[in-house]
Amino acid sequence: MAIDATTGRTTVTHRMGRMLAGVLLVLGSWLIGQGLWIPVKAFAAQWLLQHAWSKTLKTQQPAKPWPWADTWPMGRLLVPQHDIDQIVLVDANGRSLAFGPGQVWHGDFPEGTQSLILSGHRDTHFSFLRDVQKGETLLLQPIQGNWIGYTVEDTAVLDSRTDKLFNHQSDNRLVLITCYPFDALVPGGPLRYVVMADQMTSEVISPLETGKAP
Repeated sequence: MAIDATTGRTTVTHRMGRMLAGVLLVLGSWLIGQGLWIPVKAFAAQWLLQHAWSKTLKTQQPAKPWPWADTWPMGRLLVPQHDIDQIVLVDANGRSLAFGPGQVWHGDFPEGTQSLILSGHRDTHFSFLRDVQKGETLLLQPIQGNWIGYTVEDTAVLDSRTDKLFNHQSDNRLVLITCYPFDALVPGGPLRYVVMADQMTSEVISPLETGKAP
């Protein structure tokens, strides 16, 4: 009887182990899928946004990237040094940022004298900010179709609880902002990584026009 009881307990233990392994496998696959879904969605959305931006430039009217979208492209961002070519959305709410970087500061663009502030997620569209260096070039295309060049002047880590981003703006400045640290396990902390660039005074020709697009 003791042998039978031990054998029975061993069988149950093995069965529970297999069940637990199966649950962990399914859970792990789901978590991997969730992790991959975010960058896949970001990439697919940018492809649709590129088509909407082409239509916007042609018609000079906002074009939605898909029929049910509650946002639309307002510009195109190039960072040649890092092979970045992204469509910028007209707003920066939580829904929009899943698809691309968005405009935070709603000042005049590009004719006004206020800073243009763009926000993006640290693990998708704005992950490249960690590698941006002082002196590098940012290019932005508004709906008019011309290109505006900016030179990176500074980077900083700000605390949203104590630092005021708008105190760091100046005339004709482009500011890119994302969450920080880039490798944080939990999103939504108070720190922000900021790249500040001043507008160039000379006319800019985009790499897209020279055949050297990223």
